[in-house]
Amino acid sequence: MKNATLPPLTFLREPGAAPDPAGLAEVQDIVRACMQCGTCTASCPNAHAMDLTPRRMWRMLLFGLFEEVFQSRTFWLCSACYTCTLRCPRGLPLTAAMAALKRLAAAGDDAANRKKALFYQEFMRNVEKNGRVQETGLMFHYFLAMRDPLLPLEYTPLGLKLLRKGKLHFGGGGQRGALAPLFGKVREMEARP
Repeated sequence: MKNATLPPLTFLREPGAAPDPAGLAEVQDIVRACMQCGTCTASCPNAHAMDLTPRRMWRMLLFGLFEEVFQSRTFWLCSACYTCTLRCPRGLPLTAAMAALKRLAAAGDDAANRKKALFYQEFMRNVEKNGRVQETGLMFHYFLAMRDPLLPLEYTPLGLKLLRKGKLHFGGGGQRGALAPLFGKVREMEARP
């Protein structure tokens, strides 16, 4: 297995062709020693919402079923909590593999995956800037990045429902910029060879 490193936080690349074969081979190398014990799936706090379990997804990758993997939402739902990596009896860097799949999907030409990657990127920028998710700012910047003037209309009913329940945050709070040093340290670590 190659020495896996954490992917950069800003993984969105320009549109290209299919996912990079070298990148796919690297992910396969990361999970090649998987013994299919299911600890990753049992440990994952988001497994209930995934259409493929992580264990099944690793197996599909090893069998070369890349198209099916990239059509799933499993790797997009990974919250990078590292529980699977910490509990894996083989010590596989599964969180890094999930992030690599996000990176590969974002670099491909599938519009749905690029849309998800753009949302993820805007989410991370929002958290870095505000110290927490500030929903109105997140969606504003996401809609701008999507360049679709009708997209906000699709989300209006949900936004109004959240507003009525007091679930939207309009900024403020003393956490603005609190996570900037952490994000800076991660970028510094990622820049090292």
